[in-house]
Amino acid sequence: MKTKILRIGFALFLTVSTFMVSAQEIEVHGTVYDASDRRPLIGTTVLIKGTHTGTITDIHGQYRIRVQKGKTLIFSFVGFLTKEVRVTGTRLDIYLEEDKRSLEEVTVVAFGKQKRQSLVGNMAYIQDRNIMTFQPPYIIRPNTEEYEAYKENRFLSASKHPLSTFSLDVDAASYGNIRRMINQGEMPGKDAVRIEEMINYFTYDYPQPGGEHPVNILTEATVCPWNKQHRLVRIGVKAKEIPSATLPPSNLVFLIDVSGSMYSQDKLPLVKSSMKLLVNNLRPEDRVAIVTYAGAAGEVLPATSGADKQKILDALENLQAGGSTAGGAGIQLAYKIAGKNFIKGGNNRVILCTDGDFNVGVSSTSELESLIESKRKSGVFLTVLGYGMGNYKDNKLQTLAEKGNGNHAYIDNLQEANKTLVNEFGSTMYAVAKDVKLQVEFNPAFVKAYRLVGYESRLLNEEDFNDDAKDAGELGAGHTVTALYEIVPAGVESSAGSVDPLKYQKQKNSSAALSLTGSKELLTVKLRYKSPDANRSKKLEIALPANQLNKNPSKDFHFAMAVAMFGQLLKDSDFKGDATYGKVIDLARKGLDEDRQGYRREFIRLVETVEQLEK
Repeated sequence: MKTKILRIGFALFLTVSTFMVSAQEIEVHGTVYDASDRRPLIGTTVLIKGTHTGTITDIHGQYRIRVQKGKTLIFSFVGFLTKEVRVTGTRLDIYLEEDKRSLEEVTVVAFGKQKRQSLVGNMAYIQDRNIMTFQPPYIIRPNTEEYEAYKENRFLSASKHPLSTFSLDVDAASYGNIRRMINQGEMPGKDAVRIEEMINYFTYDYPQPGGEHPVNILTEATVCPWNKQHRLVRIGVKAKEIPSATLPPSNLVFLIDVSGSMYSQDKLPLVKSSMKLLVNNLRPEDRVAIVTYAGAAGEVLPATSGADKQKILDALENLQAGGSTAGGAGIQLAYKIAGKNFIKGGNNRVILCTDGDFNVGVSSTSELESLIESKRKSGVFLTVLGYGMGNYKDNKLQTLAEKGNGNHAYIDNLQEANKTLVNEFGSTMYAVAKDVKLQVEFNPAFVKAYRLVGYESRLLNEEDFNDDAKDAGELGAGHTVTALYEIVPAGVESSAGSVDPLKYQKQKNSSAALSLTGSKELLTVKLRYKSPDANRSKKLEIALPANQLNKNPSKDFHFAMAVAMFGQLLKDSDFKGDATYGKVIDLARKGLDEDRQGYRREFIRLVETVEQLEK
């Protein structure tokens, strides 16, 4: 009997010991790689199975997480197969395989079924733009997304309208948004397509500025790929690069929408993960405050040093969605706190994260425009990050970005958040020039008519160029901006409208008379900008000779032309000429270059998907 009791006791001891060992919490760390090329995967989700506890990999693909020994970690990254690994030690490097399975989904639409093939990425929920939105458990929700409608730029006569003027903004929200739609098997609405934002989503290899100006201009001309009788001129602007380590200290206010409309997984949870990426890269001299708004606005976290990352991360983790949306009150409070903690010579910025669905207090587009215009003179800049689908208010976020010395990006997944907030931190968060305007003067001796491709919402009057009181866009450190002009050469038939001869003005009847100086220049590009803390602008200009036609354009120009052609096809543009998706893909492949981040290859896959959707 005594022996039996000893045996039972020993068995219990072993059981308890085993339990204590298995319950031992350890810190596991490692790196997550792409198995095909050993490239670190930034923004990989690492989750303890059966819990909501997790983390994400940093800019080096590395992670750290405290977990009980014997538990299972789940590693997931968009476009890769999810991997589950049991924890047996403190070091755990993971290699994820690309998910090459072809997806074929059946989507319920109006009164039938629609097959979707060649989908790229993951779907948060299914929607048909003009009918309904379905989200598990298949609750029918109306699609209330809003986009501003703009009339497409048309050809203008160079003799009657020799000047073209616009604000040089570098927003890229439209590309991320239409990518989201296409990835869901849905064709974007025409008003969601802003061609200049599609082109400027990508970076280009423009030369660094030198001398007194923080910006540089380049020009290039070639045959227009969708109309061989026309010419296409590329105007590129490059802002000076500043290494992240030497950027001035940042005074950031995270303004986060926590209203009920932000509840879904692609909204507030994605906002929190996005901001964590940014927080992980803050320096001790940087400071962050957090303001939230739902039915009312409030300060969740006072200005906190970047050295105290855990405090900031904890404040983010505790955010929950619920209530109505008092966006205007949130904006006012965020600017007040940013002003209170203002760093002279530093980077002072409000980062707004929302779906744009403001419905309490200041909520209309015109009211928001007035509010944000009153704040932009404070020296505090604005970054607008749009999230979500189904009720996304693109028009309101565009207004905020355009009127508030701001920029606008659309975040549809963690990889996009990493691109915007980590890889492009300097260009997104630190302005080197504000109120940047571009004016092009065309020589009618060589140009019969011209058309600016895109920028419809950013057009300015010609006298606005020299008016320092007129607001315009900002350029961040390292930013590249591209504008394309389609040109009808002199002597070629033009679609520019004509009017009857004027009775009271002297008529010019010859091309020689149209260019009294005898200049051999096709056009002159002029750029005005202000330093971030200045009120007076500076000007620089460059001319493009008429005989400079590049029959073998650069890789960057090939790719920009491909994106512009794709945008015109999506908009069903009156000027798309003989453009096809096949031509877009051919042009884009010629412009691949190194493509280290894979964004250009992703573009090609997107075009291929649309080609299949339209069959």
